[in-house]
Amino acid sequence: MVAGSSAVLAGLGGWLPPRVVGNAELAARLDTSDEWIRSRTGIAERRVVDDGMSTVDMSVAAGGRALRSAGVDRVGAVVLATATPDQPCPASAPQVASRLGQGEAAAFDVNAVCSGFVYALATAAGLIAARVVRDVLVVGADAFTTLLDPDDRGTVPIFGDGAGAVVLRAGDPGEPGAFGPFDLHSDGDQAELLIVPAGGSRQPRPVEPRDRYLRMEGQAVFRHATTRMAESSRAVLDELGWTVGEVDRFVGHQANVRILSTVAKQLGLPADGLVVNIDRTGNTSAASIPLALVDGVRDGSLRPGDRVLLAAFGAGFTWGATGLRWPDLDVDPL
Repeated sequence: MVAGSSAVLAGLGGWLPPRVVGNAELAARLDTSDEWIRSRTGIAERRVVDDGMSTVDMSVAAGGRALRSAGVDRVGAVVLATATPDQPCPASAPQVASRLGQGEAAAFDVNAVCSGFVYALATAAGLIAARVVRDVLVVGADAFTTLLDPDDRGTVPIFGDGAGAVVLRAGDPGEPGAFGPFDLHSDGDQAELLIVPAGGSRQPRPVEPRDRYLRMEGQAVFRHATTRMAESSRAVLDELGWTVGEVDRFVGHQANVRILSTVAKQLGLPADGLVVNIDRTGNTSAASIPLALVDGVRDGSLRPGDRVLLAAFGAGFTWGATGLRWPDLDVDPL
């Protein structure tokens, strides 16, 4: 690869809504319990947007922190990974760019749901490799609780809201923070297993009230997620020339602690190599990996020089993975 054409991690930031919803609050109104939620998901609490708070609001907060972490005021592009834009049209990324003072920077949304952050990283890396821009703000943000049936105990305990962001700059493939390779895939035949039926061009309005909420076949999603994340991770390890034993940290999409543990087991990674914060955030969709990265830096799980493997799986189905050697970053707490 040409020198200066790799995407290098230069800044990191995250933001969570102030409202905390613990398991006890959900157990009081749903047919569930704290023990049931913890044993099946590993989640103790999650953050939820208040009325009037949006994906753009969270993205601006996280993006501002990432820019400060990188020590830059301007970037050439803003890529927002989200499945919950502020409105169907226009895209939300231009609003994020404007509110962050990015002038006329290129800005667009990427929707690969829970795989969105990895897809957006690959997209940003492509912009840098093609020399379209030299630096990109990548944001993963979702207000996924706005897509949930408030009476569905199968989805409400799992999801939370939040935003995470990184700044990528042009650099050399051998330096700390350089991303790549990327392994990305999809399987649209499985779309019905994890879907919000209404709101798009096929079904603009709900036929029944439940059509505007997320539907999830949990057991089937679990099987696909664990298999696909492990496959993609192996492909990236092969490309990098890393053995499993050389991986210091695995940061997977924070969907379910059992999914993370199963993927680690399939790969042969030790449990203490996982970076996990789902117990405090829930599944924040496209925001989950960057939020876990922030926590990993703050608690010392991620240290400069560590070999780090990232992997995600989401509705669509979509999945992907990438890797990097961790750089030295100054990161604000969530």
